[in-house]
Amino acid sequence: MNYEERDNYGMYKANAPLTSGPDAETGPGPQLMGADTLIGNEVVNHNEENVGDIKEIMLDVQSGRVAYAVLSFGGFLGMGEKLFAVPWSALKLDTENKRFTLNVDKERLGAAPGFDKDKWPNMADPAWSSAIHSYYGTQPYRDEPTH
Repeated sequence: MNYEERDNYGMYKANAPLTSGPDAETGPGPQLMGADTLIGNEVVNHNEENVGDIKEIMLDVQSGRVAYAVLSFGGFLGMGEKLFAVPWSALKLDTENKRFTLNVDKERLGAAPGFDKDKWPNMADPAWSSAIHSYYGTQPYRDEPTH
């Protein structure tokens, strides 16, 4: 299921285009998207393999930035599924196919640091955050320059 199918407020079906011309975009997306509309979006890797779907989006409320997308992978009907916090910067929006891509092999994701749905890690812990960003080869957003 993609963001257009979960658009409860019609934000992606805006009445007036934001720009003029035949290729005009309507609504706020894809530059600004409702977090709730992204829950459930498929995530694939560079080999077009499904590597999970977005279960939750974790916001750093002090900075106002998206920190992680929590993906589910494996299991059946929610049983035995493993959750993974993936740095938001590791995901790329594929607007054409209305999904996200993550540049990681399926086997590598299977070995990624994950957690059980009943035992979430302390995602605010700098050591945990550093290990996650190191695994995915991303820079913690707290270390990025602000504009």
